[in-house]
Amino acid sequence: MTRALPRAHFNSSRLTRFLTENALLDAAPAREEVGQSLGDWLNFRQAIALHAVLNPEQPSTTAASPQRHSKRISFGALTQHVNQVRSQLEQSIVQGAPPGSGLTRMDMPAPTLDEPIEPKTAFEPYRRFYSAHQRPNETVLRTLRSQVRAQLAQSSPELQQLATLDAAFEGILVEREALLLAKVVKLYEKRFAQALKQHIQSKSKGEYPSAPPSPTATADHPGCWLAPLQEAMRNALLAELDTRLQPTLGLLEALQQEHITSP
Repeated sequence: MTRALPRAHFNSSRLTRFLTENALLDAAPAREEVGQSLGDWLNFRQAIALHAVLNPEQPSTTAASPQRHSKRISFGALTQHVNQVRSQLEQSIVQGAPPGSGLTRMDMPAPTLDEPIEPKTAFEPYRRFYSAHQRPNETVLRTLRSQVRAQLAQSSPELQQLATLDAAFEGILVEREALLLAKVVKLYEKRFAQALKQHIQSKSKGEYPSAPPSPTATADHPGCWLAPLQEAMRNALLAELDTRLQPTLGLLEALQQEHITSP
C-alpha cells in the first residue's frame, strides 16, 4: 500500500518554526495580507509576468506545452515516487546517501582532537556538509516538482492552469528562495563561533559542557561540545527539505482531489 503523504501546510513553515524555536530567527511579526507581502517581493518584470499568467488573453500553454508528451502515470505510482525521493533525501541527511539513490554521500564531519581555534576555519567542514545537502534538496526536488506538474498538465483544464501558475511562481521566487535559505548556514556559523568560544573557556577552566556527547565523543573529548550543533544542523536540513517539498505536495494534493472525484 502506498503511504499517504501529509497535507501541504503553506501557512506554517517547519523551517521557520525550527529556526525560531532554536533562537536562530526572530519570531515572525504580525501577518500582512498575502497580496501585499507578495507584491513587496516582486520586481516590475516579475509582476508583469505574473499578471500575464493570472489574466491570460487566451488559454496559456507556455508552461504546460513542453510537458505534454510526458508519460502519464497513475496517481498511486506518482505518490510512491514522491515518497521514495523524499525518503532518500531524508536518509542522506541523517545516515548518508542510500545505495542506488544517485546522491553523493556526505557525512557529518567527525570531531577530532586537532581542533582549529579560528572559528571560520573550524566551521568550514560543516559549511561543506550543509551545502552538499542543500544542493540535492534544491535540484532533486525541483525535478520532482516538474514531474508532478507534468502530470497536472495532462489533466483537467483547471489543473493545467494550476501547473502553469506553479511554473510561473517557481521561476519568479527561485532566486529569493535561494537567498533566504543561504542565510541559514550563516546563522549556524554564528552559533558555532559562540559554542566554540564557550568550549575554549570551559576547557581553560577544566570544565566541560553538560550536553550529551555524540557517539564519537566522550565527556573528556574536545568534540563533545559539537554534538548539539551537529544534531541541530541535521534537523535544519530536514526542515528545509520539508519546506522545499511543500509546493510539490500541494500539486499532488490537487491531483489527488481530481483522482478521487473522477468517475
